[in-house]
This record gives sequence, C-alpha cells and structure tokens, in this order.
Amino acid sequence: MDKKFGLIGENLKHTYSPFIHERLLNKLNIKGQYGVYEVKRTNLKYVVSGLKALGFSGVNVTIPYKVDIIDYLDLLNEEAAKIGAVNVIKISEDNSAIGYNTDYYGFGMMLRKYNIEIKDKNILILGTGGASRAVVQYLKDNFAGNITIVSRNIETAKLKYKGYDVIEYQDISEVTDCSIIINTTPVGMYPDVDESAIETKFLKNFKYAIDLVYNPTKTLFLKEAEKEGLITLNGLYMLVAQAVKSQEIWNEINIKENILDSVVRELHIEIDKG
Repeated sequence: MDKKFGLIGENLKHTYSPFIHERLLNKLNIKGQYGVYEVKRTNLKYVVSGLKALGFSGVNVTIPYKVDIIDYLDLLNEEAAKIGAVNVIKISEDNSAIGYNTDYYGFGMMLRKYNIEIKDKNILILGTGGASRAVVQYLKDNFAGNITIVSRNIETAKLKYKGYDVIEYQDISEVTDCSIIINTTPVGMYPDVDESAIETKFLKNFKYAIDLVYNPTKTLFLKEAEKEGLITLNGLYMLVAQAVKSQEIWNEINIKENILDSVVRELHIEIDKG
C-alpha cells in the first residue's frame, strides 16, 4: 500500500513541495503519495487526529501553523523543542504524532554546501516567524557571534527572543558590525516579486545576503544585494534539503547528497520556467 504524506498550511497555491517529494519518492523507489491540504485555523485542532485516522506516515507543516500545531502533538524532538516551531510531523508505529524541525537541518546543510562560515560572525536576521526561530537556533548552536533580530513588532519580538538584540527596521542603518544578513520573511516571494525585505541603502555594510525565499530564484532583495557587491544565496537548496530530511525521518533512511543535488537542479529549472 502507498504511504501517505502531505503538506499542511493555510494558502498553498504556489507550493513546490509536491514537485520535490514526488521526485524524491521516485528516486528512492518508495511507493507513496504527497498531497496538499489547506486548513483553516478553526480546523487546526482536528488535523493530527485526522492524520492518525487516515493512516498518514507524516506531513510537512508551513505558514502559519509551525508554532500553533505544537499544542496538538504527542512529542517533540530535541531541536523542535528548543526552537519552539515544527515543520514536520511523523506518525509513529504506535500512532504517536512527533514534531520535528527540518528547517534547522536544511539551513545548516545549505551553509555547508556553499561554504558559508558562521562561527564568530555577527549576523542580522530579518523576521521573527517559524523559519526565523530555526535559523536563530542553528546559528546559536553553531557558535555564531552576535545575533541581531529585526522586527516590525519589537515588543512581541523581545518577548519571543529574550537574550538577543532586537531592533526595528529603521534602525538597520546603525548596524555596522554584521557580515551576514538573512531574510527569513516571505517578502519578495512570488507573486509579489517587486517587493524587497529592506531598502537597498541598508545593504552596503554586509558581505553576504541570504534569502530563504526560493521563488523567484533571485528576489529583488538579492538583486539589490548583488549590485552592492554582496555574495548572495537563495533558499532553494534549503527547501530541498529540509524535504530530504523529512523523508529520512518518515522512512528511517539516509539519503545520499547526489539525490538532493539532482532535485535542486530539477526544481531550479521548474521555477525558472515560471
């Protein structure tokens, strides 16, 4: 019988998750189906029991439920518990729903792939959502220097990120000692491709610009960063890497890097086709 996987979120019209997972399942010779399931917030409390009843092996979780879904899970793994956000649920053999955060692993795999050194580096993070939580935790666990977080709601962000420097967007110009800027917000994602997470004038003080957005493959934020001479990186590799980690968790296997790389290439072509 085919295994059942899928994606849970609110607005999923532009997701590439089925494209990625269908190719992974094919390359791994796993018989499975990957569906997309838009869920209204009022129905979120029924999701986990529904997955168990329908015999799902696992699902991914995306915006805006990465934090709220935790209330309905049976267990969290170590990273998910530290981060306080979940993007993968595994339904175990005893029918327990276990939460994981593969954004954490995907982000780290992306940094290693492109040889971006973070140890002792001061880093500026744009955004405070579920993806931001995973990025901040990974940076902390891997000995980054000072981490500064930028938020439009500074009081809420200070409560969420106690112990970190939290500033407003208009104060970015005062940050002169960070070498890496990372956009964890969805600003600039298709179809709103004419938007940038920050004004161009703020970019000149950085060496690297990383955008977790992957569609388009070169956002306005990254285009402007390139013009300012920064080394840029989009979120495409991270997206596929976290999907690979999801499949490893669901199927209890190890997936070779060449499979990950091949899906990244295929997805890049698919996105650029538009």
